[in-house]
Amino acid sequence: MKLVAKTAKYGVLGFAAMAIAGTAGYAPASAQEAVPQVPQGWFKVCSKQEDNDVCVVQNLTQASNGQLLTAVGLITVTGKINRQLFQVSVPSARAIPPGITMQIDGGKPTKLDYAVCMPDKCVAEAPMTDGMIANLKKGGEVVFTSVNFQRAPNPIKISLEGFTSAFDGPPVEQSKLEETQRQLQEKTLKEAEERRKKLEDAQNAAKQGN
Repeated sequence: MKLVAKTAKYGVLGFAAMAIAGTAGYAPASAQEAVPQVPQGWFKVCSKQEDNDVCVVQNLTQASNGQLLTAVGLITVTGKINRQLFQVSVPSARAIPPGITMQIDGGKPTKLDYAVCMPDKCVAEAPMTDGMIANLKKGGEVVFTSVNFQRAPNPIKISLEGFTSAFDGPPVEQSKLEETQRQLQEKTLKEAEERRKKLEDAQNAAKQGN
């Protein structure tokens, strides 16, 4: 039970949020705020947690309003506890019990059952196997499909480019993650300011036309 609590806390979203300064959230940003951004593509972060080393290879897919659509995490725990876990998180308001299906390059779907649903997300998980890792490494894209409360499927397609290097390579340093976040935030602020200026200019032009 202790391990379940840890993977729920430090799994795909909890660990990712800790790694990128809590910017990966499900709540949409208001029109007045910059939209939080998350690292692009596959990346690995590692952390020491009590007597265990925890590494998570992850990919976070985000909507334009800042809502996190899908978070994928391949979690490896070594030390006092040894476990490998594959987790996929999607927004809440999902139909129960369909779970999430994973399909690599249009192949045979693999079903992931929900482990827990919380107000902001539903998390599906399964043991991470060597076969699963091998298929992801040789694949071109993976599609995760959940079913919302209206019984409509919500497929999310993710490129597997960079997965192998992220899985086999060294973890990203915290300082580099923070720098990437800072650059993305600056870019988002600049784009938001440009949109605001264009809207303001259009409104002024309309007033002058009247």
